[in-house]
Amino acid sequence: MTEKEKMIAGKPYFAFDKALFKERQLAKEKVYDFNFSKPSELDKRNTIIQSLLGKTSNSFYIEPPFRCDYGYNIEIGDNFYSNYNLIILDCAKVTIGNNVLVGPNVSLFAAGHPIHHEVRNTELEYAFPITIGNNVWIGGNVVVNADITIGDNTVIASGSIVTKDIPSNVIAAGNPCKVLREITDEDKQYYFKKLRI
Repeated sequence: MTEKEKMIAGKPYFAFDKALFKERQLAKEKVYDFNFSKPSELDKRNTIIQSLLGKTSNSFYIEPPFRCDYGYNIEIGDNFYSNYNLIILDCAKVTIGNNVLVGPNVSLFAAGHPIHHEVRNTELEYAFPITIGNNVWIGGNVVVNADITIGDNTVIASGSIVTKDIPSNVIAAGNPCKVLREITDEDKQYYFKKLRI
């Protein structure tokens, strides 16, 4: 197996393999062009993102700056919005559903390093996927670690560190991130009453 095949398969791999290094450099060039484009150059920015990511829709908005490792392992659904400073270490697949909102300074880390220093010092790395469902809101300064699934319609509160799967239809918060409660019809009615809709 090549180092890329190992990476994609979730096996230990050497990230400084020449082929992987070349792919990361290509992604950095595209990310640079995206991040240093003018605010008025929306079409140019969208074209760059569509050429970088593995899957996009025609309806997305990513505020610069943005960072990723490869790009081709990232899939975003319809109506995706990300605020400033989104970082996605996409050494494994990162799949994001429809109608997902991401606050500023969010980090999605599909990549990891061995815990024991002797193994870590060999420069071996690993990567496991991240899956984010539909209608999810991730607050600012959230970190999502490798091998995590966040269910549909869920809210992850600002500042949370997600180390375990989070189910659908809940509000979760904290370090480590834990479910606080389910989202109910009362949550919907609250805003209708508050805004007099």
